[in-house]
Amino acid sequence: MKCPKCGSTDVSVQFITETQLKEQHHGIFWWLLIGWWWIPIKWIFFTIPALIVKIFAPKRYKMKTIHRKMAVCQNCGKSWQV
Repeated sequence: MKCPKCGSTDVSVQFITETQLKEQHHGIFWWLLIGWWWIPIKWIFFTIPALIVKIFAPKRYKMKTIHRKMAVCQNCGKSWQV
């Protein structure tokens, strides 16, 4: 493999794993079937318990993992995705 910047063949390839936390939300089918009527009823009839749950309940997160191969030139330091 050759470096596109300096033309050197002294290139190392690394496998990089990146993780991201994304807040998990309800899907479109939940909103179409349940959410459109459940949320107003919950806030009208269960306001105080809903506020307590909203304040103290932990948020739901989904972890997204991305794997990439990156090449790094040992002479000039340029990095690029393989």
